Amino acid sequence: QVQLVESGGGLVQAGGSLRLSCTASRITGGIKAMAWYRQAPGKERELVARISANGVTNYADSVKDRFTVARDNGENTVHLQMNSLKPEDTAVYYCKLEHWSRNYWGQGTQVTVSS
Repeated sequence: QVQLVESGGGLVQAGGSLRLSCTASRITGGIKAMAWYRQAPGKERELVARISANGVTNYADSVKDRFTVARDNGENTVHLQMNSLKPEDTAVYYCKLEHWSRNYWGQGTQVTVSS
């Protein structure tokens, strides 16, 4: 069974930085992309950033120029560097692995940005 383990969430003041990491285990090959989503209370889950197997990235408009997604292919790990954090970035952040057969989700990690 594929497992996604996320780390790096926490509490930070506005303007600060956090780095999230997600490592996929028990999977070899067939990964199309890895991505980060987030869900704030009372809102739908939304795409934050995505990186494909060949390195193409895309970002939500709200995080462009502040967040950077990167992948360590050899380790099946995806990172999300979050800078200049704002209170509206507060949410549970989820890692998603897109495999040719199905998608997998992590358990989520809380990010809280205080004003």
